[in-house]
Amino acid sequence: MARALNEADRERVKALAGSLGFDLAGVAPALPPPHAERLPEWLARGYAGGMAWLERRVEERTDPRRLWPEVRSVVVVGLVYDPGERGAVSPGHADVARYAGGDDYHDVLGERLRALGVALEALLGRPVAFRAYVDTGPVLERPLAAAAGLGWIGKNTLLIHPRLGSYLFLGVLLTDAALPPDAPEPDHCGSCRACLDACPTGALVEPGVLDASICLSYTTIELRDAVPEALRAAHGAHVFGCDVCQEVCPWNTRERRGVPPDAAGLRARLAPRNEWRAPSLAWLLSLDEDAWRAATRRTALRRAKHRFLLRNALIAAGNAGDAALEPLLRAHAASEDAIVAEHARWALARLEARAAEAQAGLRAASRASASGRSPGVSSSS
Repeated sequence: MARALNEADRERVKALAGSLGFDLAGVAPALPPPHAERLPEWLARGYAGGMAWLERRVEERTDPRRLWPEVRSVVVVGLVYDPGERGAVSPGHADVARYAGGDDYHDVLGERLRALGVALEALLGRPVAFRAYVDTGPVLERPLAAAAGLGWIGKNTLLIHPRLGSYLFLGVLLTDAALPPDAPEPDHCGSCRACLDACPTGALVEPGVLDASICLSYTTIELRDAVPEALRAAHGAHVFGCDVCQEVCPWNTRERRGVPPDAAGLRARLAPRNEWRAPSLAWLLSLDEDAWRAATRRTALRRAKHRFLLRNALIAAGNAGDAALEPLLRAHAASEDAIVAEHARWALARLEARAAEAQAGLRAASRASASGRSPGVSSSS
């Protein structure tokens, strides 16, 4: 009979994960993780939007034993991405989420996670079966990571590590090796509500509850339809994802957050390519299907599809109010794609409204100058 695995075995597994380039590793029990019981109610409230796949296999998502009856423990790994400071996006440029624009994280983490699974057999001295997931199956990565002691689920619904913050990719390895679990990390959000107050669309409806249907990460990536007009102004310059709730999080400040050395070169592979660091709207609006395919090759940006990236760029152009983009907007307004054409017309209307406001301001200033008063200053004492 094989000996029972102990804490020393668990620590060896975590050390092996570190040698493969992961910044964090922990072990969770093969049980429903914290917060899993909230999923059915969250779905019933319509917060998944059009992500119908989340409504399938709910029992498997909430309990790893339903997904794979042989599972005995869950190894969860984490990897920090793009930790550098970023200033405000300059006018005429787009905002792209930090995790996108480099090599696709599904591939980068997936190959190392599978390598970890294969190596477990030699490390533990026994046959080991496993299943690896990096955002690719019915598993709740963040709750499992919290159960494995990698951090806590913050009010923005993201996993937060007390030393590494929340800019983390996660991978989950279900295994039939019965490793002892790690202790969970307590919640450190306290009374802070910076993320709730900063959310551009109010998608964080209460602490720890996200209405994904109005979250910019959903509307710019997953939504396969027109963006509701009521949300378009809040999109600002965002064309793929949103980092606002992470940017304002105190646990992501440089004074508090550390980043381990990139010994395995994984972060270098994930770093955004130059063209995706605040790309110009003119460039995005000029991309045809072939150019978009070339520019997004091997990146997670492919998820949004060409027509929907155009849709997003058109919204950003309308919000930017840059008259130099008008010829591109007019070209897209004549598109045979109804969604692209409608968003282009909306952007043109925004530009025209901005121009009318500017003209009205100039006329007011001219009249005030002629009368010897500054515009907006009352003549009464």
